[in-house]
Amino acid sequence: MTARGDSHGGRVVRRVLMIAYHYPPVQGSSGVHRTLKFSRHLPAAGWEPIVLTVRDSAYPSRSRDLLQEIPPGIVVRRTACLDAGRHLAIRGRYAMWTALPDRWASWFLSGAVAGLRLIRRHRPQALWSTYPIATAHVIGWFLARVSGLPWIADFRDPMCQDDYPTDRRQWRAFQWVERRAVRASAAATFTAPSALRTYAARYPGEPAERMWMLDNGFDEEDFAGIAAVPAPTRPARLTLVHSGTLYPSERDPTRLFEALGQLRRDGRIAPDSFRLVLRATGHDEIYGRMLDQAGIADIVELAPPIDHRAAIAEMVAADGLLLLQASNCDHQIPAKIYEYLRAGRPIVALTTRSGDTGATLLDHGIEPVAPLDDLAGIRSGLVTALARIRAGTAPIPDPLAVARCSRQAQTERLARLLDRVIAR
Repeated sequence: MTARGDSHGGRVVRRVLMIAYHYPPVQGSSGVHRTLKFSRHLPAAGWEPIVLTVRDSAYPSRSRDLLQEIPPGIVVRRTACLDAGRHLAIRGRYAMWTALPDRWASWFLSGAVAGLRLIRRHRPQALWSTYPIATAHVIGWFLARVSGLPWIADFRDPMCQDDYPTDRRQWRAFQWVERRAVRASAAATFTAPSALRTYAARYPGEPAERMWMLDNGFDEEDFAGIAAVPAPTRPARLTLVHSGTLYPSERDPTRLFEALGQLRRDGRIAPDSFRLVLRATGHDEIYGRMLDQAGIADIVELAPPIDHRAAIAEMVAADGLLLLQASNCDHQIPAKIYEYLRAGRPIVALTTRSGDTGATLLDHGIEPVAPLDDLAGIRSGLVTALARIRAGTAPIPDPLAVARCSRQAQTERLARLLDRVIAR
């Protein structure tokens, strides 16, 4: 079933079948931008994408704003997928076998059938699937096994970790998927250096040239026409913005809220001089109670989701951008960091210096304030960071260095990898 490409007017068309759960109109996941932007920019790099994803009903939250960014004429096949936690649960409980390797396991049946049909009809030269929905890799593995096509497994972050997944049955299912993805794929890609090193150590028999870094990034198109607010026109009240999900574990803001509460009681910050906007946390109910307990509900705003371009404009207009990353995610780099860097605003980072996120910031001249669980460090670091922002002395990322983090640059890297795997 392996295809070698079609010829259109003397030009060989190379196609890649992209298997991704996260694709517009899903809302609330940075993963949607990774697949969407690759599908937008791959044609310019010589590859025509075909997208296999799920029906809208599989998404717990949807937004129409990104649908217009799907390239015109691209083949997008949406198939049935049930979320065991929402569609198969009774009083919040569901049978574990319906959620292995993950809650979207039902997607395998419709995805595998649709994938085979897409391969027969469009004759792609390669397959690509992306985590964190493990079922996408199961579909990719099956299609590669049946079709003989080379397959790129986009892990982004490690699947199996010492404490994740917490359920041992799911951990074993993840391990099963991970092993097959590493060993059966033509290449595995990661978004952080330590994730790549983890897999190189975990699978020492696999050739090093099969493991690639493929960063997340920003899309220059998203910033078109959005200009920063000149410093002299900024209001007296300093505004920090955190844009995106605040996970209770990986981005736990407990110590941050405690530090803000102490500064509020000491008179170091006040509603007329400071505001923190937490945009689209995904857990407003939990954090609303925490803000009340810390006594900072008048300086911290839990803001609702907005469309992506509006979120970009909010970042560019902010006095500073807040980044939270716990030490248990030292091997990860949040996708939003690249948009933060491109926004050209001071970054107040609560993370370790030793992790991949801290290292990325340091590479761009941004000093992390303190680890996310260090109350004293956060308190003193915030005082210093806010003073520097007010004085205009906070470091700003170098635009030339940031330009290398664009989605276009990463898409060209993916295209080179696709060229390599089909050449084999």
